[in-house]
Amino acid sequence: MEPALIVALDVPSLKKMEEALERLPDSIEWYKVGLELFCAEGPAVLEPLKKRNKKIFLDLKLHDIPHTVACAVKTAASHGVNLMTVHAMGGRAMLEAAAKAARECDNPPRLVAVTTLTSLNQDDFTDLGIERTVSEQALALGELAVHSGIDGLVTSAHEAGALRNKFPEALLVTPGIRMPDGDVGDQKRVATPAFAIQQGSSHLVVGRPIMQAVDPDAITDAILADIK
Repeated sequence: MEPALIVALDVPSLKKMEEALERLPDSIEWYKVGLELFCAEGPAVLEPLKKRNKKIFLDLKLHDIPHTVACAVKTAASHGVNLMTVHAMGGRAMLEAAAKAARECDNPPRLVAVTTLTSLNQDDFTDLGIERTVSEQALALGELAVHSGIDGLVTSAHEAGALRNKFPEALLVTPGIRMPDGDVGDQKRVATPAFAIQQGSSHLVVGRPIMQAVDPDAITDAILADIK
């Protein structure tokens, strides 16, 4: 599988998204739509991406009772999304219901489960009362998700190697990607594109480094070169 670059459209409105799409290089094949943009505009925000023949990663981290999540998966599939997130903490029944719903769609989206947000570290786990280490949590929830029929996992690059060894066929979607001289922002576990690929990541999510770049073509080229 060729590694894929996904650009996160972390903007507040359809207008801002359209402006971003006009200035970003057409070589970008994948875009991520997250909570802020989807809550602001609803499913209509996906139309400009479909018109440009882009692949859509809908990142809503579905986490609810099994029936509700299954219905949400089917509805999202009807809007033409290619990849979407569920939260592994929803449990086995929810994950199995989501996987079953995806398989029943005419154009099945692939599902990836979030195990641990990249904004969390071991101190946050202590606050949450989680006794596992970050790596142990990623492995345990990853195993639960994959065995429940989910296609892959969202993971920090720092856990990707262990997950790739355990799940050789899984999609591994890695946020928190920064170039060596980049600003880490509010992420606590970041990595370069090359490191993430070496660890086994299949999809790299990049937001601010491209979206806020003075020259988005140049930074996109640099990231693609680092991947290669």
